[in-house]
Amino acid sequence: MTLQRSSLQTDRKQSLRCAAVLIVLCATLATVASFTPLHSALISVFASSEQLIQLHPVLGVVVFIAFAAVSAMLAFVSVAVIVPIAIYTWGEPLCMLLLWFGWILGGLCAYGIARLFSRTVVHWLTAEARIKQLETYVSAKTSFTLVLLLQLALPSEIPGYLLGLVRYPLARYLAALSLAELPYAAATALLGDSFLKQRSYLLFGIGLLMVAFSLFTIQKLRSKLETD
Repeated sequence: MTLQRSSLQTDRKQSLRCAAVLIVLCATLATVASFTPLHSALISVFASSEQLIQLHPVLGVVVFIAFAAVSAMLAFVSVAVIVPIAIYTWGEPLCMLLLWFGWILGGLCAYGIARLFSRTVVHWLTAEARIKQLETYVSAKTSFTLVLLLQLALPSEIPGYLLGLVRYPLARYLAALSLAELPYAAATALLGDSFLKQRSYLLFGIGLLMVAFSLFTIQKLRSKLETD
């Protein structure tokens, strides 16, 4: 129990650091968006990228979905850097749907890799020590509520590998994955759209709401794990 509580305290500190990084990032983006010369230069880059994507529309969609999927499987890959290009090219609603689909696909791939290959491959792809700590709380019979909290509160790559390892039912995992990724996909697309339209205050406000929501779900997860 001491080890488990220590692990949860460590997660809290890491979460606060991540929240601070996200706030700084949103503030930086808001500043860039409000600085017209730099923002205009970026828009010209997005326009050039759009022309390239229009020449290969199917390939462009496939690459974006693949990039989103990989970002859901590997912690060091982020699709956020190309979201503004996607919004500039396809618009906010379609970008959100493609991002959501890509994250779901990535989660399913992580789940499948863990279920098929067990720890043989997983320790190369994610934080195996963190997975082992969480396995003390999770099994194939874990409640849907806890799985949804795991998906909402933890980095997206961890729940997929974790739930694949414990052989959590695929249909229930897919439902939790789909529900959890939807608000993040919507918020990410809205952030990108706000950046394109130079809505700096909205951009920063959305960032703060995402941080607050993330910290709230982490606290709920900690409370759930401590009481179960």
